[in-house]
Amino acid sequence: MNQQIAISKYNASGNDFVIFHTFQRGDYSALAKMLCDRISGVGADGLVVVLPAVTDDVDFEWDFYNNDGSHAGMCGNASRAVSHYAFANHLVAQKQMSFLSSAGIIQTQFFDQNQIETTLTPHKIINPNIEYKNKTYWLADTGVPHIVTVCNDLSEFDLSLARELRQKYEANVNWAMLKDGNLFVRTYERGVENETLACGTGISAAFLRVLELGLVGKQATAYPKSNEPILVQYKNNRLSMRGKVSLSFRSVIEI
Repeated sequence: MNQQIAISKYNASGNDFVIFHTFQRGDYSALAKMLCDRISGVGADGLVVVLPAVTDDVDFEWDFYNNDGSHAGMCGNASRAVSHYAFANHLVAQKQMSFLSSAGIIQTQFFDQNQIETTLTPHKIINPNIEYKNKTYWLADTGVPHIVTVCNDLSEFDLSLARELRQKYEANVNWAMLKDGNLFVRTYERGVENETLACGTGISAAFLRVLELGLVGKQATAYPKSNEPILVQYKNNRLSMRGKVSLSFRSVIEI
């Protein structure tokens, strides 16, 4: 017998996600691949399954899947989308909330006009100096691992080179550029295995890198490939990111 589930599709700064909530824990990898497929499915960068919390220190839990069905501990833009979903579906009553991911507890807060801010789990610098094919890279974990290189022109972004680095270091790969005090970032995401229109943890990693180099202050506006602005900050030894979230549609599907 087929099962019907109510889903919502969200956009957060160019990343799109399918979200639903359930009491049933399990492996949703196959469902993620089916729903995220842009030809035969709904089409999305990832699937978020919202689950009830089993402890009192968080409002809910999530299970996050990449486009290819693989798990990821964290996704910055999805964390903002799921917060909008949780509030809109009355899973939480307040606009400041926390949820449990496999990367740790994530805190989010609503601001005006569907602007939602995520405070990431503590970051970790893994390797500050990687030399590869005449470029210098930096590797850190901002919820998931990210390689960052700072360049003068984002047209230097090389998809095949990004794919090599992703395979070599099992990390997302980012090219970052500063212009007029703003940060511009292009990201190759594992799990999608291609460049995406935005990556919140990638922008956060790129911001942390240029901050450590002394090129920006503790706050900057960042622009991913989608060109939707994201405010990134470093405060109280934590990275945070704020940007707009929008509901694309709601539907009921049979699986």
